[in-house]
Amino acid sequence: MKKIISVLLTAMLGFGLAACSSGTAQASVSSAVSSAVSSEAVTTDTSAEDTSSSAAESNKENGGVLVVYFSQTGNTKGVAEKIASITGADIYEIKAAQDYTDADLDYNDSDSRATREQNDPSARPEIGSSKVSLEGYKTIYIGYPIWWGEEPRIMDTFVESYSFDGITMIPFCTSGSSGIGSSGKHLADNAGSGNWLDGQRFGAGASEDDVRSWIEGLQ
Repeated sequence: MKKIISVLLTAMLGFGLAACSSGTAQASVSSAVSSAVSSEAVTTDTSAEDTSSSAAESNKENGGVLVVYFSQTGNTKGVAEKIASITGADIYEIKAAQDYTDADLDYNDSDSRATREQNDPSARPEIGSSKVSLEGYKTIYIGYPIWWGEEPRIMDTFVESYSFDGITMIPFCTSGSSGIGSSGKHLADNAGSGNWLDGQRFGAGASEDDVRSWIEGLQ
């Protein structure tokens, strides 16, 4: 568009010179350039609206389903990807701004990072991944590992950062032996919005058939 304006300006300046720099010619040049600039602004705004509209339409096409997950060992990621494959959902990974090391996740260390966080209900680890737009989503599967019998505190950071009004929230978790416990209720209480269903716990070796059976049982 800038090239078009440049060409138009050159042509109009030539016209102005041919008219012996009359006041009328100068006014024509100013008017034409202003119109071209205004046209570019309108086109830019329209393009932005089209992009937003396209994203919303995409969400409608997949039934408005999103899978959100946090995973450190890959177990929760595996289940999340199975859910997305079965439902045709979009997928979003919650990543910690400060990665968790093996030492951070040491259950036997009373002073490890995760132990300190899990022992402090007010802890809210920072999220490092970009924010996700929830526009157009009707259902969100939200997954996480069970740490010290509860949801990782970064999950509380996530649910407190968004509004889930009009969205059905479906928790799922992975663990070696612990159940989902009260983690789903904790998330619902901290979110303060959304229609939260009972959650489901999966083991590390959950098959696609296991996941599919659970999803079909929700309907």
